[in-house]
Amino acid sequence: MNNITHLVYDYLINKGLSESSSAYLNMFALLFGLLIVVFISDFVIRKLIRVSFTKLAVKTKTNFDDLLVTNKVPRNIAHIIPLLLSIKFIPIVFYDFQNFENVFEKGLKIFAIVLTLWIIRSILNSIKDYLKTLPRYNDKPIDSYIQVFMIFAWVLGIFSAFAIVSGIKFIEFLAGIGTASAIIILVFRDTILGFVASIQVSINDMVRIGDWITFEKYGADGDVIEINLATVKVQNFDKTITTIPTYALISDSFKNWRGMTSSGGRRIKRALYIKQNGVKYLTKKQVEELKKIQLLTSYLETRQHDIDQFNKVQDIDKNLLLNGRNLTNIGVFRKYIDVYLKHHSAINKDMMIMARQLAPTTQGIPMEIYAFSSDKRWENYEYIMSDIFDHLIAALPYFDLEIFELPTGSSFNNTTQKKSLN
Repeated sequence: MNNITHLVYDYLINKGLSESSSAYLNMFALLFGLLIVVFISDFVIRKLIRVSFTKLAVKTKTNFDDLLVTNKVPRNIAHIIPLLLSIKFIPIVFYDFQNFENVFEKGLKIFAIVLTLWIIRSILNSIKDYLKTLPRYNDKPIDSYIQVFMIFAWVLGIFSAFAIVSGIKFIEFLAGIGTASAIIILVFRDTILGFVASIQVSINDMVRIGDWITFEKYGADGDVIEINLATVKVQNFDKTITTIPTYALISDSFKNWRGMTSSGGRRIKRALYIKQNGVKYLTKKQVEELKKIQLLTSYLETRQHDIDQFNKVQDIDKNLLLNGRNLTNIGVFRKYIDVYLKHHSAINKDMMIMARQLAPTTQGIPMEIYAFSSDKRWENYEYIMSDIFDHLIAALPYFDLEIFELPTGSSFNNTTQKKSLN
């Protein structure tokens, strides 16, 4: 070994060169030779491993080995043997220069830590990409778990590198770091919160990739496309991307529409505001006129018969319409809405269908429609809802009812003109 170490040195000494110059030239020659060996071995091993993986990928049915190649796992593994050769021969190259030997040896050990982290990261990325191809993992926040593991791995690697540089044993170095744990927690506060949030989101199944969520605080209204340790990415319906901190999912309130998309229909909940001064009792003549509406014919005949029987038995004086029991135009209109919705082809008949009158407001009497459209697609849903309300608004005059509207400038002008003409 000594002959190899001083081969160039002895040759230069015999040629009459000084000992100092001969030692330096000997070191550079050995270092150059080692670099050539390392580069050649790295190239050959990388080719061999790549060829082996390619042949394996052809023979196997799974695409996992293809993902390993894509994420450079074979390439990173190929660096291991050249690195071990370098560490082995560094003492020979720097035999006469102990200070250089220590620096290069520590540098190679730090590179070994970095290489290990590269290999771990590429393997984890391959696993992540493979799991995303499986249907049951499509909506799981796999990125979050990979990031958490890599954060711990990088922290451990950085601590190991500092321990190597400082010359302190790793266990002793960790013990010293423990005293600075408060600072570490402060630095990694968002990461720790994101990690905890990712676990809670996953365990409680709060959000999945592909869910439609609405988060007013962050202006998000669209589909979740990515969940990782720090953020959740939402692609809004206008194709913009909103980034939400992961821990906001457990600290703030948001709406997840998954229940609606997985149900049999999408809810329609909207009201018509009807003028209160248009509400009145119906005379028999008006009832007979409304019987021409086919959806109400059967109901009005039965209902009017029951009312007439009651008033007759109770000997009610019907000269005044207020006495006894009567039908009202708003009540008949409410029944019309109910029957109309139950006959509408786009309404899910297996879910709740209701037309209800809410408490009167300063804008009139709210007549609310509560039902579910069979088609949950946004565009079709809006068409169905618009179609229903177009019909009901147009139907109101048949019941001698009006929609409430706030007066405009033209309304006041028309009133003034009428008064002036009178």
